[in-house]
Amino acid sequence: MKNEVLRRAWAEIHLDRLERNVEKCRSLISPDAEIMCAVKANCYGHGCEGIIPRLEDLGINWFAVSNIVEAEELRSLGVSGEILILGYTPPEDAGELIEYDIIQTITDLEYAGKLAFNAPRGERVRCHIAVDTGMNRIGLNYGDDFKKIADDAERIVRLEGLEVEGLFTHLPVADSLDEENIDFTNHQIELVCEVRDELKKRLVLIDKLHFLNSAGAMYHYDERSDLVRFGIMLYGLKPDFLREMPVKLEPVMELKSIVSQIKTLPSGVTIGYGRTYKTEKETKVATVTIGYADGCPRLLSNKGELLLHGKRAKILGRVCMDQLMIDVTDIPEAMVGDTVTLIGRDGDEEITADEIGELCGTIGYEIVCGISQRVPRIFIS
Repeated sequence: MKNEVLRRAWAEIHLDRLERNVEKCRSLISPDAEIMCAVKANCYGHGCEGIIPRLEDLGINWFAVSNIVEAEELRSLGVSGEILILGYTPPEDAGELIEYDIIQTITDLEYAGKLAFNAPRGERVRCHIAVDTGMNRIGLNYGDDFKKIADDAERIVRLEGLEVEGLFTHLPVADSLDEENIDFTNHQIELVCEVRDELKKRLVLIDKLHFLNSAGAMYHYDERSDLVRFGIMLYGLKPDFLREMPVKLEPVMELKSIVSQIKTLPSGVTIGYGRTYKTEKETKVATVTIGYADGCPRLLSNKGELLLHGKRAKILGRVCMDQLMIDVTDIPEAMVGDTVTLIGRDGDEEITADEIGELCGTIGYEIVCGISQRVPRIFIS
């Protein structure tokens, strides 16, 4: 890519904004707590190759990923810090976990036994035990019976082939203002802490306890969480885009494309697949070189907007796989080669991933994670 005009679609990743977001996350927690950065799904679509080195420069030593492939990719990038796999790894990959010094989540006693059995003789898989405190996704679950949960946790700790270093749970509604959800979250926190306290009484000592995610850190901060798992906040998005936050974050990603053609259409003609849009007057239409294969949701058809010369331009017709059309009738200065912003700021106007998510009936997380690999990430310091 020799210059900006030759790019059809690209994502600008602003590492200075990432740095400021990390500092704002730090301001929310105790100096004794450590940040664990969630970098799964290619750093939520932002690009591990640029994000991870900057996080390490900022002193981050804990990283959370989804699976063993992501964990090994971090090692290939030179990451020497701690890496926790939050999801499932086949037990037969126990040796690989040891080889790459990766920490594995334990979901239940049966899985722990299989993982321990597959550990090479005389070696141990490092692991953290997940406690299901109400999300009903993964983890030890005996309802509110913390002693039974502790029973299983103790059995897991005693297994040869495992080195249990942590205990954690996840808070699914920590961003909610609903009183019932607030009580639910507080109960989750107390339950996992009761499990750890019970283990201490039995002289089963586990080094790390963690239960705070981004929303938990903002709205339910508790110093008993040794690690705080920051994810979406690092990248400048809100856990709940409708709720005000105590800190001002900056979106790290801007998604851009270019105008490839401009035409003036008469009244009464249709645009795009399915002929879903018909002009009601003479309309100046620009074609933009980005589509749903790049991560621009097809659900934006006939309702989404893009920014051009600091103004909003509505999408006309269906978003295609590689292109889309916008109304530039009120942007007379529009020219072929102009930069168009799908996510980001242009002049006084801004479109966020959260805004797009709301239009599509989803969340900003899905939008940034959905930016495809064919869209190059341009890292800006």
